[in-house]
Amino acid sequence: MADEELLRAADEFIASNWEDIVSDIAKMIAVPSVVDFDAATPEHPSGPAAHEGLKAAVALAERLGFESVDDAGEIGFADLPGTSDTLLAMICHADVVAPGIGWTLDPWTMLRKDGFLLGRGVIDDKGPLVIALYAMKFFQERDARLPYTLRMIFGTNEETGCMRDVAYYQEKYGSPAFLFTPDNTFPVCYGEKGGYRGILRSPGFENGTIVDFTTGGSATNAVPGLAKLTLKAHADALPPAEGIAFEAAGDGLVTLTATGVAGHAAMPEGTVSAIGMLVAYLLEHNLTTAAESTWLRGLDAVIGHTDGSGVGIACSDEDFGPLTCVAGTIHRVDDRFNVTLDLRYPTTITPDEMGAAFAALAEEFGGSFSGKSVMEPFLMDKNSDIIRVFAEAYHDATGLDGDPFTSGGATYAREFPRAVSFGVEDPHDSYPAWVGGMHAADEGVSEETLKRALRTYILTISRLMELDLDRFAGEHPSAAEAAE
Repeated sequence: MADEELLRAADEFIASNWEDIVSDIAKMIAVPSVVDFDAATPEHPSGPAAHEGLKAAVALAERLGFESVDDAGEIGFADLPGTSDTLLAMICHADVVAPGIGWTLDPWTMLRKDGFLLGRGVIDDKGPLVIALYAMKFFQERDARLPYTLRMIFGTNEETGCMRDVAYYQEKYGSPAFLFTPDNTFPVCYGEKGGYRGILRSPGFENGTIVDFTTGGSATNAVPGLAKLTLKAHADALPPAEGIAFEAAGDGLVTLTATGVAGHAAMPEGTVSAIGMLVAYLLEHNLTTAAESTWLRGLDAVIGHTDGSGVGIACSDEDFGPLTCVAGTIHRVDDRFNVTLDLRYPTTITPDEMGAAFAALAEEFGGSFSGKSVMEPFLMDKNSDIIRVFAEAYHDATGLDGDPFTSGGATYAREFPRAVSFGVEDPHDSYPAWVGGMHAADEGVSEETLKRALRTYILTISRLMELDLDRFAGEHPSAAEAAE
């Protein structure tokens, strides 16, 4: 009965606050908070634009009535004090990936259309940030002091993968008793694959036919939906190909523009790499020199097999499933082409094994490879009481089913000893083709998705507040801690 009353109150709260929520999301989207470490200063450690995103989040929290902190531009947080100082926390990031090419609207001006919100960050992670703050506001308005202090943490450089913002936070403030991040998919993600990144460099080509090769954006953690290649050839002499446009570039040159299907590097299923489209076209029609073709075949082995089988590193495990491998960007640097690689790996392979496989591939075509592990696999105990709380709260708030899962994504959850990622995306949703996903052009989210997530967070927070979190921290370590 208590849950029914809580959910009725949540529905009333959502209905009465929804227009303000949409307005606040639009204000956050209007801040182009892309990290720029090259422009960093002591005052703006992730660059001025990223700091503006943090300032906007802190200002929103203050406007909603929470005591809030911007700590040196590194991290921010807002608190709803409880009867104890034990922290139950949520965390979202105010930084976003660069828009890239392919947008049909201004990425910094939120569009509200047919029940959807579109703009850079509406789903990753500014829309969820606003939703999480309003979940706090719901409990603030009930005037009943919660057992634990509820904290909302605002990050500044999650999209870079370095996540030094949370390293700064933990060194200064320690870890919450438990934390969740609204930066994934429901019902609840209890583990994340390891991450490995590298750069595959071509040899220098003398008298080559490829003049330039580049992707539309700079996101290394995404399957590129747009790529351009300038070739020594004549446009009217090239055979047509689906998804590739040809334009004369003067002086015996032609520019080929490939349009694929972009998506997050952790979830390459259903994507089409624009780099891969151009590589396949060049090889099919024998348009390059022998040395270039050898290099392109090496790229095709990588791009054409997102499970790593093209370079002999395909593997999987029970919790995480298969390895994924994506070529995110390609750019000319001096007389060579650099291709960035993003791999998400299970526990059945090591960084050294992946590095050796790519080094061997590079040697075959006369290039080079450098890589490094950027994150180890992170795993909570999927059978623990607290994971069950998240899964059951999602079901009870939405009426939808789903099992706890693992992900290839890299969220803030992996940076804390006891944490999960939890929504706001939902596998039961089906979006129209004009709505883009995370890191893609025309990024969008359904208003219904966000409303359902807010309802779920309210119920989940209420149930987490009933747990003995102090005891949980001692008796229920993460799977990674338990294995040590």
